[in-house]
Amino acid sequence: MRFGVTSTALGTGFVAAGVLFGAGSAAAFAPQAQPDRIGVQLDHEETVALGSGPIPAITAMLVPAQRIGAGLHADTDLYRDADGGIRATLRQVVTEAAGHPDGTVSVFLNAPDTRGGRIVDVYQQWTS
Repeated sequence: MRFGVTSTALGTGFVAAGVLFGAGSAAAFAPQAQPDRIGVQLDHEETVALGSGPIPAITAMLVPAQRIGAGLHADTDLYRDADGGIRATLRQVVTEAAGHPDGTVSVFLNAPDTRGGRIVDVYQQWTS
């Protein structure tokens, strides 16, 4: 149990650092703070950089898939099963948003034991 807690804490810290510092220059980097989580709203260029970089793969190695949540745009092409579960990788969620001219993502690191046990949440946004 100690290993699980330690590795989750370290992994979560690494994911947060990657999200906060790994998406390229911070020209439009917009930190977001809520009582039970912290995050960042990325602009389009930062979203493209995040989708094409190593952070989604590293996150997937450290955070179990069932602990990653995704808020998909209404016009998503990603697959949802009959129970509403999303059958896509973190990279697919980010790159789908990046594929739109104004597509962006918001990425949140959730406090322990909140948000249904999810550690990371990613939300897609675009208008066209």
